[in-house]
Amino acid sequence: MAEPPEAPQNFIVKGQYIKDLSFENPHAPQSLIASGNKPSIDVNVDLKAQKLQDDIYEMTLHIAAKASADGNTLFLVDLAYAGIFQLTNIPAERVETMILIDCPFVLFPFARRVISDVTRDGGFPPLMLDPIDFQALYMHNSGRQAAAAS
Repeated sequence: MAEPPEAPQNFIVKGQYIKDLSFENPHAPQSLIASGNKPSIDVNVDLKAQKLQDDIYEMTLHIAAKASADGNTLFLVDLAYAGIFQLTNIPAERVETMILIDCPFVLFPFARRVISDVTRDGGFPPLMLDPIDFQALYMHNSGRQAAAAS
């Protein structure tokens, strides 16, 4: 007797959206006058995930960037870009990695465009974020959590 066929595994993007967006230009218009010094830009990335239903998750990619030059803040941008993902028939041991690696990988190009557009619309050259290796970020954070637990 033949075994029933396995149900197909599905990774579906149900939607994506800006959850929160803030842009500050605290020293305008002086900050828009070119000083000639290249600004320093600090970027922080954080991931938050939550289960909404049996196989539906929300992943939020949080990106914060601060540009400063000559001791002054040029701009601050803070973006929470989220997506709703349906993971059907995915083995339990793969769900966490899919949520923390694959989901932000899908969201990042769209979040990158939002950051670029808002910095340009704020009067600065567009901030083009470098690609992020979410797998390396996941491995790094997993290693830190394991070390903290022991």
